[in-house]
Amino acid sequence: MTTAAIFGLAGPELTAGERAFLREARPWGLILFARNIASAPQLRRLVEEARAAVGRACPVLIDQEGGRVARLRPPLAHAFPPAAEDAARPAARRLFHLRGRIIAHDLGRFGIDVNCAPLADLGLPGTHAVLRDRCYGADPASVAANARAMAEGLAQGGVLPVLKHIPGHGGVAVDSHAALPRQPAGGTVLAAHFAPFRALADLPLGMTAHVVYPALDAARPATLSPLVIDHVRREIGFDGLLMSDDISMGALWGDVARRSAAARAAGCDLVLHCNGDLAEMEEVARAAGPLDAAARRREAALARWRAMADAAGDVDMGALIAEYEALRQRGPEQRRP
Repeated sequence: MTTAAIFGLAGPELTAGERAFLREARPWGLILFARNIASAPQLRRLVEEARAAVGRACPVLIDQEGGRVARLRPPLAHAFPPAAEDAARPAARRLFHLRGRIIAHDLGRFGIDVNCAPLADLGLPGTHAVLRDRCYGADPASVAANARAMAEGLAQGGVLPVLKHIPGHGGVAVDSHAALPRQPAGGTVLAAHFAPFRALADLPLGMTAHVVYPALDAARPATLSPLVIDHVRREIGFDGLLMSDDISMGALWGDVARRSAAARAAGCDLVLHCNGDLAEMEEVARAAGPLDAAARRREAALARWRAMADAAGDVDMGALIAEYEALRQRGPEQRRP
């Protein structure tokens, strides 16, 4: 049985308690943070040992967006500026493709095969600073194009992308790590926030937003709302594996078991728990329960995205890095056709 959850680990070495828990819970996946990374050999060993404890080559996730959100830092990985800087360049789409392809190469060296990117949130003047410079643009068409380029770059490098934060975290002035944001817009404004996600609905994995959308559900954030997740499935058209954002974040109420059960009842396929607290992980595992038939069907569809790496073939990574750096230097007068 596979538990419908993704768990973080406490530190750079797997503890005896974590080994026993992973062996019993058999989570769908694991997620890494800076606290888990000390050196290249240590990180490879941690990934291998954690997968061995789970008993299969489970997905291993990380947040490697570039800019502030990059768990791997030089010399273990290439450094990138905030996404908003690339979005402002004339060759933005190519830059995001290269960004994804280079990041995939960095992650693959350690056996990490899922990246929590791209973002399809709109970066607007009212967007909280924790998110704004991580966004891929301010208009739906540009965001969708840049996010797809990033997703395909990752996939061609053998790393599955995670579309976030569904159905749109942009334009809210509250940090959901600390409190619950509300997106008061409706009508065409709300439709604009949802539009990039509709354009990217074929991506294989997605992450919810801990945001209340009163136009859809005035009481519950998307992660815990059957109404919002039904809208994501039926109207936005996203049919990939849907994970919650971190279930331990300050935006949500109740203990982690209640949050996890509510997320699953709302329609999340997977519960994401990041802080590495073993006692909480045990509660989450019990509340999340096993992966269901719909999630297993969606998991099977991941093969199409994994096949992109085989189709892409080998590349000269040095040449790709050089191209990325050169494009970063181009001014508007050198805009590519």
